Formats: sequence, structure tokens, C-alpha cells
Amino acid sequence: MSGPAPAAGVPGSAPTARTRARAGAVSGGPLLDGEVFDVVVVGAGVVGLAVARQLCLYPLRVGVVDAADDVGEGTSKANTAILHTGFDATAGTLEATLVRRGYELLGAYADAAGIPVERVGALLVAWDQEELAALPALAAKAAANGCADVRSVDAGELYQREPHLGAGALGALEVPGEAIICPWTPPLAFATEAVAAGAHLVLGSEVSAVEPVPGSPGLTAVVTSGGTLLTRWVVNAAGLGADLVDRMLGHDRFTVTARRGELMVFDKLARPLVRHILLPVPTARGKGVLVAPTVFGNVLLGPTAQDTADRADTGSTAEGLAMLVARGRRIMPELVAQEVTAVYAGLRAATEHGDYVVACHGDQRYVCVGGIRSTGLTASLAIAEHVTQLMGDAGLDLGLARPAVVPRMPNLGEVGLRPYQDGPAISADPSYGVIVCHCERVSSGEVRDALAAAVPARTVGGVARRTRAGNGRCQGFFCGAQVRAMVEARGQSL
Repeated sequence: MSGPAPAAGVPGSAPTARTRARAGAVSGGPLLDGEVFDVVVVGAGVVGLAVARQLCLYPLRVGVVDAADDVGEGTSKANTAILHTGFDATAGTLEATLVRRGYELLGAYADAAGIPVERVGALLVAWDQEELAALPALAAKAAANGCADVRSVDAGELYQREPHLGAGALGALEVPGEAIICPWTPPLAFATEAVAAGAHLVLGSEVSAVEPVPGSPGLTAVVTSGGTLLTRWVVNAAGLGADLVDRMLGHDRFTVTARRGELMVFDKLARPLVRHILLPVPTARGKGVLVAPTVFGNVLLGPTAQDTADRADTGSTAEGLAMLVARGRRIMPELVAQEVTAVYAGLRAATEHGDYVVACHGDQRYVCVGGIRSTGLTASLAIAEHVTQLMGDAGLDLGLARPAVVPRMPNLGEVGLRPYQDGPAISADPSYGVIVCHCERVSSGEVRDALAAAVPARTVGGVARRTRAGNGRCQGFFCGAQVRAMVEARGQSL
């Protein structure tokens, strides 16, 4: 979720008519001068796009604006890719409620859209007597959060189920419902569904001001680097920039601190070592360092948790990676001996509050959705449902909802049929049998489809998130040139 420009760059007044966004920045049709949206969502991450998708179930004119050149480009693309049950959330908080609801909604949506999910379950591992003593309280918290199937596991059963676990574990708490999910496809699916329903997706346009339109009561101008959008309602889902947008509308209720989480991705040969998501006993700073399989066949180790003043600082550090190796060596010594495919870092929108910051201001026709941390992917559809209800209660005439038309997305997971394995598909279109990326077995037909989709990839990174091309052990050394050529050829043909 990309943030807007600092408030210091806000112009003195907003134009009263929209200028056309720059070429290539819009999906879903050109913007018309003077056109008025019912709702503009600031932020094209998984939460903002879930809100847009939900609003598009009603007869509303919806726009989405983001500074990035692709959807899901910020926090949404760099997380631990876990579908959380919410077993360890603070009972009674909005986050606990929405994570639990979102777990059910996103699980059902993933089934309908073909988004890969593996329900591998989790083991919360205790390494000393203090952590072991904390497990009953965590089990009680899980029960309060609706996770009645959580149970204690003794050391003998733990090592039977995870034979490669490091020595010294005393026991664990089993959370059967925890699952792994593809993190890239949900925001893309939400955007695809919203655009098909008529939403305008305005990318590459940084927000610099959100303010009332002089002489036009009931209208707000969202001023961006690509033009100005006029709207009746604004939803602020700007992620790392949500506090800045909130202040543009006169509020000062929270400050976002970027919390950098570094992760290591191990080669697919490491996948047989890990059968469950292996969680630490959580602390006040977060869920700690975990070991988890991915739906792509790799194994993750991480994340770190370091606060940074730079909201764009997604670089990895020697210190952070050394810490992960040390933690990983204790959790699973054989894992850290495996080849590392990649390292990456994501930024979470931490705030001084212990809960999501969701507030509706009917007088301003404005909803703030801030402080959505690592649980945002799981909670996204529930947040959207909640926000829409708040807007309706505050006076937005939603009209009658229509049934959702969920798009069927390309399968990126190792469980399920990939195009290179699909004989009938290859017979109908031989390009699905022409491998471009041998590490991840991605075909030229998949890359072509990603470039021509309703929400198309415009960069090599965009292709990677839609197909896995370049994400393998050679990190694009073999396929990078061909993928880039296909991206450039597609851009020239538009």
C-alpha cells in the first residue's frame, strides 16, 4: 500500500474539475474531465482493493488511486503469506473480530478464485520453561477468539511430527487452522473483479492533498501527481501513508512507524524439512521469527522487526540476516544449511495503538483505515465489509447489491495443475508448453496472459508476481532478458 507525498507538498487549493491522468496510469477506461466518483479509495494494496471490490458490488462509481505503478506493490507484496486464524489476537479488539471473519471470507474467496491455500496447520513451539508455562494462557486466548481446536502437544509428539526441529524444544501448541496462501494473487483478484465491475484504477499517481472543493458542497478533491479526482466519499487505505492522508483531512489520531521485516527464502530442496508453520511464543513486538513453507514450494525464515524512520526502506541488512540465521539454526539447523534463493524485506504500518484504526466521519464523508499490520491480508475482505457498513450507516446510499462475480485466477501454487502440466491446454495453445523460466516452470503463454490481463503487468516485477517468472534459484539470470523483452514489446504495442 503506497503512501502519499508529505503534506508539505499540498497545493493551496484544489481544481474544481479533474484533469486527465497520465497515459498508462489508468485501468478500466479513461477518466473524463469533471466526472464525479461516489467513492475514491486511496491505496491499491490488498485492503484498499478489497474495499473497492466490496463497493463495486453496489451501483457506485468507484475509483482507486495509488502512487505505485502496480497493485499490491507495497506491504501487500512482502509479508509472511499466512492465512491467520486470529488465535493469538487480543480478544475484543476490532482486529480480532475482523481477522476471524476475514479468515472465513478469504478462505472461501480463494477457493472460488483459484488462489492457492495449503492448510498445513501451525505449531507454537516452546523452547524453555517460561515459554512452556505461557502455552495454557495462549490456548485460553485462542478459545476466546473462537479457535476451539487448539491443543497442547508434548515433546515426543512434537518431534514425531517435526523430526528436523532443533534439539531442546519442550512442547508446543497446535493450531490446526493456520494456513499458507499466495500473497500476490488476492490483491490482483480484487482489482480484477473491481475493474470488471467498472472501477477506475489510477496508478502512478501520488496523492498530495485531500480537501473540500470550494463552492461545491459534498464534493472532495483528491489531488494527485496525475490529476485531480472529484468524489463524494474518500476511503483512506494508504497503508504506510495512512496517517499523512488522515492529517490532510484534519485529524491527528495516530502516527505510522514503518516496521521493517526481513525474510529469507530457502530453496525448494528444503521444503521436505518442514511440515507445519513453526511459530515462536509471541512477544509485545510481534509474532517473532517463524519457519514456514510457502505455496510456491520454498521455505521462509523471518521476519525481523526493526522500526525505521524511512517509509521506503525495504533493504536487507547484514545484522538482520545474521540474526535470522542464528534463530533459524536453533529452530531447524538443517534448514540454514540449505541454499538461500532470495532475501527480501517488507514494511508493516505499526502505530502507537494496539488495534486497527478504523473510523468513519459522516460529516466529511470520509473513512480512515489505518494501522493494518501483518494480519491485513487475512482481514482484508472483512475490513471491506466493515467499512462498507460504516459508510452505509453514515449516509452513503449503497443501493441494491448484486452477486459477486469472482474471477478465476492463474494458479501459482505447487499444489494444483500448472500450465506446463496441462496437456489439453498446451494442445489448444502451444505457448503454454514453451518454458521461459525453467526454475519456476513458467511458460511464455503465462507471461503473455499477465501482460494482456484486465489489470496487466507493466514491469518485470509485475510479471513475477503474476506468474513466478524470475523468482526461482537463478533469480531471473536465465529468463530475465526474455521476460523484459516481452514486457517492452507489449508496451510498444499499446
